[in-house]
Amino acid sequence: MKEVVDFLRRLHDHNNRPWFEAHKAEWLELQARVHAFAEGLIEGIAAFDPAVKGLGVKDCTYRIYRDIRFSPDKSPYKTWQGIFIAPHGKKAGYAGYYFHLEGGPSDGATEGHLLFAGLHLPLPVVLRSVREEILDNGAEFERNIRRAKGFELDRSQMLRRTPAGFPSGTAVDEWLRLKEVALCRTFGDDFLAGDDLLERTLAEFRKTAPFVQQLNRAVQYAYEEMM
Repeated sequence: MKEVVDFLRRLHDHNNRPWFEAHKAEWLELQARVHAFAEGLIEGIAAFDPAVKGLGVKDCTYRIYRDIRFSPDKSPYKTWQGIFIAPHGKKAGYAGYYFHLEGGPSDGATEGHLLFAGLHLPLPVVLRSVREEILDNGAEFERNIRRAKGFELDRSQMLRRTPAGFPSGTAVDEWLRLKEVALCRTFGDDFLAGDDLLERTLAEFRKTAPFVQQLNRAVQYAYEEMM
């Protein structure tokens, strides 16, 4: 994976079609490594979270080409690679396990890469269901956070006040104000070294499985209510 990151950093410095086309064969070889790693993650995660069984690589990975139609940034290529393994695929709106390689500027030690477990930009109806789950089962939520040693709750997006319809001043008030409900762990290039990267990544994600599964219980309830 370090070779993938090296390519993404060079792409960051030469984000244009002529450079990419000249190095496309190299990228296709590296992309195959990313896809093979994704296959291993899917299989490994399915062993402790059966809800992701049957997913394919395309269900969990992202194209390197950016959609620039409505963006002021006309850079044609993404300088990152991500693998998001969640029930029914990356676009289904369920909580899942995300492996992110960042190719932006770095000195190699900066912890720009990311392991993420949880919900990204949930629909309002889903977020409400998750908040109800937290209110009803706060002790379980706290226990699942503690199980994920090395991860931290993402507090980057929070409401200033308790959301409407929920009691304020409770023991779970801070969690009710979360807009993105996830556990995160950043890491540097050193984590990518070694032939056991897949095993170490799976070991990290295994710690977050109870957290993800509790969230998906609420997501499933929300979707059932929408039917």
